[in-house]
Amino acid sequence: MLSVTALPSRRRLNALGRRGAFRLHASVLVALLAASSAPTPLYALYQAAWHFSAMTLTVVFSAYALALLVALLTAGTLSDHLGRRPVLAGALLAEAVAMTVFATAQGVPALIAARILQGLATGVATSAAGAALLDFEDPDRPGRATVANGITPVAGMAVGVLAATALVQYAPAPTRTVYLPLLLLFTAQAAAVLLTPETAHPHPGAWRSLRPAITVAPASRPTLALTTPGIVAAWALGGFYSSLGPSLARLIDPHAARATGGLVFFTLTAAAGIAGHTARALPARTVSLAGTALLIPGALLTLSSPQLHSLPALFAGTAVAGAGFGAVTQGALRLLLPPAAPGERAGTLAAYYVLSYLAMSIPAVLAGLLTNLYGLQKAVSLYAATVVLLALIGLTRAVRRPRTA
Repeated sequence: MLSVTALPSRRRLNALGRRGAFRLHASVLVALLAASSAPTPLYALYQAAWHFSAMTLTVVFSAYALALLVALLTAGTLSDHLGRRPVLAGALLAEAVAMTVFATAQGVPALIAARILQGLATGVATSAAGAALLDFEDPDRPGRATVANGITPVAGMAVGVLAATALVQYAPAPTRTVYLPLLLLFTAQAAAVLLTPETAHPHPGAWRSLRPAITVAPASRPTLALTTPGIVAAWALGGFYSSLGPSLARLIDPHAARATGGLVFFTLTAAAGIAGHTARALPARTVSLAGTALLIPGALLTLSSPQLHSLPALFAGTAVAGAGFGAVTQGALRLLLPPAAPGERAGTLAAYYVLSYLAMSIPAVLAGLLTNLYGLQKAVSLYAATVVLLALIGLTRAVRRPRTA
């Protein structure tokens, strides 16, 4: 007969399970956003092979963001009703299917179909995985899940675009080899998620929850209204660099290496990840304000790079904008999520992503249209001016509002 002391305590078993599950769900968010940015360095190859315009490029990019929005609006709270595990495992398997469609694409329609499927799966998975991070947070380390929700997406985008850029430069058949490791990763993660404890309390109403709606915790609504201009400015810049950053690099230096376009977006996301990690111990309101302020010089420096014919100016502006992007993202989530009750977390996080991806996709499509009509340089000027205006509005509103607890 085993002694009581030979058995690990229930508390210790739960702590070990909590820690492993937390890391798994953080890795899921990293992988999802890595896959979302992986096509960015490949766009130049697709354009060269299939001869499509900048407008078509932004449509391909925005198909993902708009499909993700549909998923967030309809299935953002689905894991609250059905449970985190089945919803997340199913979404990850759908991601694996999307990687297969990417790897076998032979034209623009297949590329758009892959982006739509990827967007739907990512929208379902990010809200479920983000809510699970909050569920598995160590009670002795409060705030870690909120910081992780802010850092893991930009870290994932940085990893994805860097790995894809390296494969574009050095691997054979990069339009296939970029996606095959992701296919295997998503399949493995789907299996691993099924081994974690279920943290949600499934209850009726799953079909009703699929009606398009935005559900924000009442305690988080004033903060969301206040931070909206800064969030929109930050994610609009992210959409620009993701869709048209490589084209801007080619405009400045047509003879630059193939990897240069992908490194533009990597610079943005890497700077965002570093800024988010560095600022995690600072007050959330200060971080949000500082990030919004950094968007202004970042946008202006990016605007000046075509006139200067300077790739260093482009990368410097991208780095500054990236630092602002990371700070705004982390600061906003640290202000929004803690007031939400456990049953309101998935909906509040989904609402944040709805706002973010609307800001990322719609301006990117407009930028593609402006590029077709007036050229890339004028499109950059209009885009930068809009971002600066939004950032100024956000700063003015935040400074005028008195500090509250």
